Amino acid sequence: MIPDWLADLVTGTDDLNELLPERRVVELPMITRFRGITSRQALIFQGPAGWSEFSPFVEYAAPEAARWLAGALEFGHRPAPEPLRDAVPLNGTIPDCPPEAVPGLIARYPGAGTFKIKIAARGITSLDTDLARIRAVRAHAPAARLRFDANAGYPLADAQQLCAAIAELPEVGDWLEYIEQPVAAVEDLARLREWIAARGLPIRIAADESIRKADDPYRVAALGAADVIIVKAQPLGGAQHAAEVVTGCGLPAVVSSALETGIGLRAGALLAASLPVDAAAEAIFTGPPACGLGTGALFTEDILSAPGPGGAANAATLPATRTTPDLLLLAAHTADDETCAWWDARVHDCLTELRRLA
Repeated sequence: MIPDWLADLVTGTDDLNELLPERRVVELPMITRFRGITSRQALIFQGPAGWSEFSPFVEYAAPEAARWLAGALEFGHRPAPEPLRDAVPLNGTIPDCPPEAVPGLIARYPGAGTFKIKIAARGITSLDTDLARIRAVRAHAPAARLRFDANAGYPLADAQQLCAAIAELPEVGDWLEYIEQPVAAVEDLARLREWIAARGLPIRIAADESIRKADDPYRVAALGAADVIIVKAQPLGGAQHAAEVVTGCGLPAVVSSALETGIGLRAGALLAASLPVDAAAEAIFTGPPACGLGTGALFTEDILSAPGPGGAANAATLPATRTTPDLLLLAAHTADDETCAWWDARVHDCLTELRRLA
């Protein structure tokens, strides 16, 4: 089922000009390969509540992409959640890269006190390279707290090998916040967490794909499979559902991006700023957790005129406010007609899915 307001919206018209006013498809080049791509496509539109973004990755089929459309429609047509803070702290993101590229990437996040490092691009065979990348970040940002994101890249036995290797890093308990989604199945996450606890390793587990791609995101908490959950506004169908998942799981939450443009990043910032910080989160993060919303720094140019990730003047924080695109940059990065037509067809496919759920 979908909310009544969304059911009314998607069944009320098939006119994309009404559902997605002033829509434009953009393609933004990236400074490095990330998640296997070197440019990012997104559909931007100006709804009654403000500018919004629909940007599921191109390989996602309509049933999954429809949740992203629900989130985009919510941000474009509904009031954003009321923020408790004016801005949210950001983590820097270090993609799969050789250690010598690390200093340049760190420099794109001046003032960041937390970095997320991508690992497991080639499973356990990447371990030595991953450890070298981690040591490079430690060397060039020695005061930073770190997170590792494996994107479900290991079977359980290899994840155990990773955790054993990570636990041997110097003073790891002082600077490692968590390892994100080391294995795919939520049952294996629970088994890995039990294995870690039995050995007394100073490692926490975070769940990402087991939250945003799952039919039942609450199983993570029910099985004791994670210490932290990662939530993303657009992939979870909007801030309202994302907040419900956080409340229902009862675990500390980190809001992250899905490699959106600066428009979509602000939806995440407003979600993050609306979430209270409880004692469990304070114990891990010593304050509001750094959000994974600084990925705008991975674009050579965004569609916002202000500098920094997501159009933030300070690369270490992101304002919890809506924003608008720079019209000249929007025009400069508008995709070709064939790409725009492909995205329109994709929206129609997603609308079909949402209407089925209405």
